[in-house]
Amino acid sequence: MKKSLSIWILLSVTLFKPLLLLAAHEEPFWKAKPGPWGDLEVRTVYLEAPDTLVAAVAKPNSVTRWVFEQTTESAVRGVLQRCEVPAGVTDRLLDPARRVASGNVINLYPSVDDLVALSPATRSALYQELAKSPANEYQHDPVYIMGGDLDDWLMDAGLSDAQKDLFRKLVWKRGAAVVFSDIQALLTLAKTSDEVRSTFRAVTRVRSLLVELQLPLKADRQQFIEYWSAGQTDAPRLTFINAVTQRRAPQSVDITHFLPSIMRQRAYTFPEIELGLKGRFPDCHWTSLNFFNITPKEFYLDTRLAAAQLVEKYSTVEAPYRYGDVLCFLDGGEGIHTCVYIADDIVLTKNGDGILAPWALMQIKDVDSIYRRSPATRIQGFRLKR
Repeated sequence: MKKSLSIWILLSVTLFKPLLLLAAHEEPFWKAKPGPWGDLEVRTVYLEAPDTLVAAVAKPNSVTRWVFEQTTESAVRGVLQRCEVPAGVTDRLLDPARRVASGNVINLYPSVDDLVALSPATRSALYQELAKSPANEYQHDPVYIMGGDLDDWLMDAGLSDAQKDLFRKLVWKRGAAVVFSDIQALLTLAKTSDEVRSTFRAVTRVRSLLVELQLPLKADRQQFIEYWSAGQTDAPRLTFINAVTQRRAPQSVDITHFLPSIMRQRAYTFPEIELGLKGRFPDCHWTSLNFFNITPKEFYLDTRLAAAQLVEKYSTVEAPYRYGDVLCFLDGGEGIHTCVYIADDIVLTKNGDGILAPWALMQIKDVDSIYRRSPATRIQGFRLKR
């Protein structure tokens, strides 16, 4: 799901509208830090893939499979032992009647009881090993529980009580993030096709942010206009930006109205199936580099060309960042992910090139929890040259 580019090789519509579910009973909010962006209130919301998209995407079956590639049975046993998988579980998994070996690839098929028998520490250690191979799809690209608030994530997820209980038992830690991978185990508790669909929809949930500007404006009017126009004096959205500064009555405005037209249309949506006809769906780089464009440039789907444009058309900058800056997560000279700075600690991001990766507003710390590969992972800002 998450594509990378080498920083040393060049630095080196009708959309699927997701279900937007407000995150908690009282719709709690917090205030963004003061700044030229104005007085912002932030709430959480969960995006879920709509029925049309859920119906179009292949569902996994209810059989859990762990794939070990380029290996031997003794090496797999060594991995399980290092991760402190219980001896009884290890013996069952490696029973010749249960495992499937083909060449140097070994497939293991844990039962739900085997999964539950793993301690949180063991599950985290083992799943991080499994995540190294894209063949283990749901360890490689798990469901992220942003903020670690499991009860909040589960509240309106549409899962049965039994599924919620199992979900709580099977979460694991990927770095600082709380994640979930055992979608097949949840499906063993789905009794009807509707329950299968509801279960699959639940694991498409992505926490996003709803950000509203509070009026009347408290920030300096000229600084506010300059901030949201990002130096684009002829930007179509400037008319609206000017208009809101004149409001005197208390009210709020969703800041997606301040986004350029492409991203205003894409925010809080999943990609439409037709976008994949170009060979791949838009990813983080397509999103970041098309942010200010009137019409999207499809060659940004090519990671190599996107990297070249980042070097040619952007200057490196350090924090504090400005609206529209591209933030690139780097590790060991490799560009792992890009997103667009909006205000305070909020960015616009598309986490991967999959059809189930929506365009969302997130806090930088949450994006960092997804893409931090090591203690050396850092953020480099890039600003479009004018």
